[in-house]
Amino acid sequence: MAQGIIENHLSKRSALLEQEKTSRHDYAFKQSMSPVAKTAAKVLADIRKKELKSIWSPTTTSNEKRDLKDVTFPGMSFTLSRDRMQKTALWKIVSAMPKGCLLHAHMEAMIDIDWMIEQAIELPGYYISSPVPLCPRTGSAGKWSEPFQFSYRPRLGSGANARNGSEPEISIWQAGYTPGRLVPVAAAAKMYPGGVEAFKAWAVSRMTINEEEALEHHHGIDDVWDKFRSCFLAIGGLFFTEPIFRRCIPRLLQQLHDDGIKYVELRLAPNPFYREGSNEAEPDFLYFLQCFQEEVDAYMSSPTGRGFWGAKIIWTAIRSFPDDLIKESMIHCLNSKKAYPSVITGFDFVGQEDAGRPLVDLLPLCKWFQQQCADEQLQIPFFLHAGECLGDGNDTDSNLVDAILLNSRRIGHAFSLYKHPLLIDLVKDKNILIEMCPISHEVLRLTSNILMHPMPALQARGVAVSLNNDDPAVLGHGKNGLSHDFYQVTAAFENTGLAGLATMAEDSIRWAAFEDETDSEWLQGIDGKGNGLKASRLAEWRTAFDEWCAWVVQEFGAESQI
Repeated sequence: MAQGIIENHLSKRSALLEQEKTSRHDYAFKQSMSPVAKTAAKVLADIRKKELKSIWSPTTTSNEKRDLKDVTFPGMSFTLSRDRMQKTALWKIVSAMPKGCLLHAHMEAMIDIDWMIEQAIELPGYYISSPVPLCPRTGSAGKWSEPFQFSYRPRLGSGANARNGSEPEISIWQAGYTPGRLVPVAAAAKMYPGGVEAFKAWAVSRMTINEEEALEHHHGIDDVWDKFRSCFLAIGGLFFTEPIFRRCIPRLLQQLHDDGIKYVELRLAPNPFYREGSNEAEPDFLYFLQCFQEEVDAYMSSPTGRGFWGAKIIWTAIRSFPDDLIKESMIHCLNSKKAYPSVITGFDFVGQEDAGRPLVDLLPLCKWFQQQCADEQLQIPFFLHAGECLGDGNDTDSNLVDAILLNSRRIGHAFSLYKHPLLIDLVKDKNILIEMCPISHEVLRLTSNILMHPMPALQARGVAVSLNNDDPAVLGHGKNGLSHDFYQVTAAFENTGLAGLATMAEDSIRWAAFEDETDSEWLQGIDGKGNGLKASRLAEWRTAFDEWCAWVVQEFGAESQI
């Protein structure tokens, strides 16, 4: 009798587990996996299981006093696990995976900070300034927190900021520095205590979120966002200049291409910058886009860019700005779309959601923009940030409702969506993809590690999700691409596996805005119907995926059996 009861329970248990899988986001993909893909999935699962014990088991016993860096477990904080994960076999597998498209990334926060600093030191015309001398604080030698900015002035040679031959040189690092005075970056670097290398280390520390800041969750989200905003203020003076901007585009695209990414949509609030040979910042957005298109086209025509699908811009406006400035940005977006229709692919609001204006407050502007697009026959859909918060029922959380009603084709972050069953159903019914950025959510203190992330709750309900890196240069990834995010979810969640990774990669292609599409064309592309551009790229990805699966089996099949 007892044995029969147990067997009955186990039978029902197995049936429930199988039934639950039918509602998952990757169920359909699993049903169509080829034999080699199924074998590769088993190889990946075996290696993951082995490395959970060999790589991620604690290095000390529970009775020993442990340093923070000695604590190890699968899915632990990215800041502490980054270097360790890059030494694993699972990392080699994930790094080589064809990952489809990157749909949520802020361009100026994707350029390696140390590389930009080197450009500013080597190229003429770059200056650094501050409203106060950048002097060390008492008791914290070598650490500064005063504001500073970079500027590009290629023809600076006279005026109040120019130093004549008889005037003594005053370092920006000394108390005698004149506030606001422009100092050549190369000179400031040489005069920095410790020299050029120490200057670069200082600049990087001021323009990225470091390990300590990422882990100080007890200080809350607003605290880390203060540092986050300061990073962008400093980055802007380098990124929005023609010499660095032009150089960074092929470098960025190659980094993404090397990581198995074929296409990227870059969120950006285009700024006027100093042209080569100009001494005035002109609000010429069209020239900015001309530079972008020229460099993207040049890269794609190069031998190293062969096979890359392209890069586009999602125009962004700062959500905390007043109506007049946002409307002005929208007008620039409309004009830019007319001039460069193949570059501008959508519109979004950026900035900390909790500190900015909620979408319901921006509703008149959004409706005006949609009507302008309709009147001028321009396809500029919304790809809106919403729900990047810990709240439940507050304005930021409720942005999800407005993003859905505004027909946002994708939603950025949607961290709080898992709390709303009705909204989940609407997202599924309307075929809205969620752009998830797991490492960003850790570093910006929405979750302390990947294990606490709500993404699996959405995927279990069948919500389509893509993985994204958001702001890798500022958040401490150490390299561009998606391998870190792919690794984190693989190591943390048993249910993800190869099929889960592949589904997210394939969905990133289904929901990519490769070309202008009406709402009906957009939905057809998501469903994989037709013979258009999206269908051909899905077919190309599937071929690359099958080749990768065969490589996984060949290279790691024997190792998985050990």
